[in-house]
Amino acid sequence: MDRRQFIAATGAAGVLPFLKAMPAGAQGRDDTLVAVTGFGPNSMDIMRVGANRPAYQPAINLYDRLMRYGIRELPDGTLAYDKEVLEPELAESWTMADDGMSVDFFLRRDATFWDGTPVTAEDVKWSFDRAVLLGGFATVQMRAGGFTDADQWEVVDEHVFRVHFNAPSKLSMPNLAVPTAIVYNSALCKANATDADPWASDFTHVTPAGGGAFKLERWDSGQQSVYIRNDDWKSGPLPGVRRVIVREVPSAATRRALLERGDAQFSIDMPAKDAMELNENPRVKVEGHPIGCCQHHVGMNVAMAPFDNVLVRRAIAYALPYESIYNLAAFGRGEKLWGGEGFEPAEAVWPLPSPYYTDVEKAKALLAEAGMPDGFETTLSINLGLADWQEPAAVLIQEALAEIGVRVTIDRIPGANWRTAALIEKRLPFHLENFGGWLDYPDYYFFWVYQTGRLFNSVNYSDPMVDEVTDMVLPLETDHPDWAPNVKKLIAKVWEDVPLAPLYQPYLDMGMAPRVEGYAYHFHRLLDAKTLTMA
Repeated sequence: MDRRQFIAATGAAGVLPFLKAMPAGAQGRDDTLVAVTGFGPNSMDIMRVGANRPAYQPAINLYDRLMRYGIRELPDGTLAYDKEVLEPELAESWTMADDGMSVDFFLRRDATFWDGTPVTAEDVKWSFDRAVLLGGFATVQMRAGGFTDADQWEVVDEHVFRVHFNAPSKLSMPNLAVPTAIVYNSALCKANATDADPWASDFTHVTPAGGGAFKLERWDSGQQSVYIRNDDWKSGPLPGVRRVIVREVPSAATRRALLERGDAQFSIDMPAKDAMELNENPRVKVEGHPIGCCQHHVGMNVAMAPFDNVLVRRAIAYALPYESIYNLAAFGRGEKLWGGEGFEPAEAVWPLPSPYYTDVEKAKALLAEAGMPDGFETTLSINLGLADWQEPAAVLIQEALAEIGVRVTIDRIPGANWRTAALIEKRLPFHLENFGGWLDYPDYYFFWVYQTGRLFNSVNYSDPMVDEVTDMVLPLETDHPDWAPNVKKLIAKVWEDVPLAPLYQPYLDMGMAPRVEGYAYHFHRLLDAKTLTMA
């Protein structure tokens, strides 16, 4: 493709601002990696209430955690995080107490923040206090690991930090290696705190205060984030690239063209169609991995009529065009989650194919039983930030439901507004959504998606048994005799109630230039640039 064809294919307006916004001299340099994404962070602070999912990426690249997950090579030669292996990051080692009720982390003595201030156990305690007390997503994530209050953190001395467990839990240690368990420069944050904002949330919203492998060089909200390597970083091997530019390009076609031409070296979370078509392109390398503990699904808000009627929800589940969605929205890049053998799960794993399948006559009968033989009108909401799969899926659903008398209007919500509408206010009666659990356990998924009032419970589902059993199994090891039977009980219950109709388990597809090496799939689905190199 020559430049004339390139501009014709993408539109000059989509390309020139992209090039103009790069730091001078960045394009074409071997020490600079340019990545493109559909939409970016609304904050530089993952703990800030209302921070969106792209806001996890600054946390991953700009801050340190006590531990990180190891990396393993898969049979196909690609790399992925290893959920069974925790490695040192800010802590060079740790020791579990004999009774298993606390762990001592021994901090690196040469670790510093970007301003040269030494990292101490006081910084870790302030950061973890902030995580459990600030509220929002980070606070609930800490609770998933059994961390509920600041009394669980203890400064033993300047370089020894102790964590106390309220009860044994399989999630406690892994939960200290996720993107919310980051360590801030507490002195810098305190200097910028106010009585109204004691955790300096307004300051860290735009000014990161970390000591991670990269520093923030600039952030143009809605346009780009630019990271520059921290050459004084001691918590791991120095990154192989000096600068990372993450550019926001809403048009998938433009992102694809930039990658094919070489103006970008990495495309984050490619649309399935592009991944399928570019898989054989020698100028692009596509790496795809099934996203663990994740499903794309149709949500039906049980607090809103007519979806407060389980017969209506089951009717919808039997009317959905699963195969068409899989072929025309997922382009076959995913694992099928329909047509299971029955309502009693054979395994305690998640996701698992549900027992629903396309049966129009059964759907019509269920609607008639619900007192709606002529159907009803509803609105199906989609997230424009995920339009690559949600737009075609919504059109297919609209057409399929017309066959049972359900008249659907599609409501297209900008990605920037989705979290508020779907997750915080939970005001969408019928919508497409997905969730991928950071910790790859079925009960962790239930904690976030099916327990009463949880952030990602976009359908207002509430069941006392589900709440109680989820709390009971969450800390148990998977080989505990009570774990698997109760997880199966949870799965059977939500299949019966069907507040969510699973569609498929998606792939995370990343596109990159052939000379980019070292990419590893991570559960958070964003780019961890620390391991990347460019030949």
